[in-house]
Amino acid sequence: MNSFSANLGFLWADISLPDAIRAAKVAGFDAVECHWPYDTPAELVSDALTQTGLDMLGLNTRRGDVAKGENGLAALPGREDEAWSVIDEAIAYAVAINAKAVHVMAGNAEGPKAHSTFVMNLRYACEKASEHGLKILIEPLNKYDAPGYFLRTTGQAMMIIEEVNADDLKLMFDCYHVQLMEGDLSHRIKTLLPKIGHIQFAGVPARGRPDEGEIAYGHVFQTIADLGYTGPLGAEYKPGGDTNATLGWMNAFR
Repeated sequence: MNSFSANLGFLWADISLPDAIRAAKVAGFDAVECHWPYDTPAELVSDALTQTGLDMLGLNTRRGDVAKGENGLAALPGREDEAWSVIDEAIAYAVAINAKAVHVMAGNAEGPKAHSTFVMNLRYACEKASEHGLKILIEPLNKYDAPGYFLRTTGQAMMIIEEVNADDLKLMFDCYHVQLMEGDLSHRIKTLLPKIGHIQFAGVPARGRPDEGEIAYGHVFQTIADLGYTGPLGAEYKPGGDTNATLGWMNAFR
């Protein structure tokens, strides 16, 4: 049976993070994850996780100057000090709330220098994460939602994972992004599963609820279950209104 995690960057985003954790529990989710929790004191998040018994699967490093369109720092040459600072911050927050993983955001960049910078910063992140038993995740983002983002495809991600060569570094496989850039979800999941650290999903192309759009998630989730993957699958979709009104897919897809 599949289990599901609520990505609170999108679901119940209109209420505080601790209240969103409680809402996810009431709605029947098995775990939670978030994007950038840093404006909320870690102890409040930790308290809500303890009260609900839910695990926080992961969080993201800060994007940088969002007003300038920045979307991560780890692949930006010349910004290494800032990249290490946000990595340190994310790991410290993850440890404080007993989260399982940190997604290190690459940022908008291209070329060999960006590649080598990303590899170097990921080695730093993995070294720090290993001290706390954390996973480091990298996630390819599609060119429509994240134009200019450095990490585009699972193939590129796998080359980087092999080059970094750290047991703590895994692929965040977001079905939504992969479908838009590459397709062939079932075969890709089968091939990449040993290096996958977390799986996310949303409807395509609108990034809405998963029972709407072009992906047959019933088939995809069955494939994942048949492969023996047991981690909660991350619901990272835009509800477009009341989140609770969009959750009919959950029982159908379990």
